[in-house]
Amino acid sequence: MTFEDSHPLAGSPSAAGSREPAKPRILVVTAVEAERDAVLRGIAGAPGGSPAAAFDAIAAGVGPASAAASTALALARAAATYDLVVSAGIGGGFVGQAEIGSLVLSDRIVSADLGAETPEAPGFLSVDELGFGSARVDANHAWNERLLAALLRAGLGAIHAPVITVSSATGTAATAALRAELVPGAASEGMEGFGVATAAAQLGIPVTELRAISNAVGPRDRAAWRIGEALQALEAAFRAIAVHIK
Repeated sequence: MTFEDSHPLAGSPSAAGSREPAKPRILVVTAVEAERDAVLRGIAGAPGGSPAAAFDAIAAGVGPASAAASTALALARAAATYDLVVSAGIGGGFVGQAEIGSLVLSDRIVSADLGAETPEAPGFLSVDELGFGSARVDANHAWNERLLAALLRAGLGAIHAPVITVSSATGTAATAALRAELVPGAASEGMEGFGVATAAAQLGIPVTELRAISNAVGPRDRAAWRIGEALQALEAAFRAIAVHIK
């Protein structure tokens, strides 16, 4: 689904005959439609319905494989003309790092379960340690500064920390502790970020991940989830970005 303003991407001539600078073009990739719709509601909240960037938003499916395939397809269809790709959605927050309702903006996107189990502590080796490639993609620093500034202008804050990607969501205290040990400082967990980041990185497009926290990473307790609150935080974040991104 696309949210487009009424002006050409290349800008239009001003009264003085010069051309206005092009708005940045941003692809937002969520897992499911509820997340995508929250993003689009936020973007639509820009004054006059005219956001400060040209946004496309897609629901790519759950998990890193679906996210990578759908992102790659969207980038191919657009001839890779995006300035930024954002993996966005709700997610788990590590206790003591990100509380329910807060926002986390990644500084690194890490596939926390891509590797091999081992009998030795800590019981896991990443593909980096195995020598089979890398399970990490750095978020774009310059774009993160712009996004953080936009959030701050709207009175919102965001934790700037690693976000991990998993194929199986954490459901026990032991797994939460292991993943926190493997990725020191990790603040949030999702299931799509590394897939989105891998597709963007293949084409050299800046990428980052933004998560609104719906639950604590750890023992699975659906009664404690606050999905509605997290979706509202995600909507507010994209309203701030649509209004204030520079």
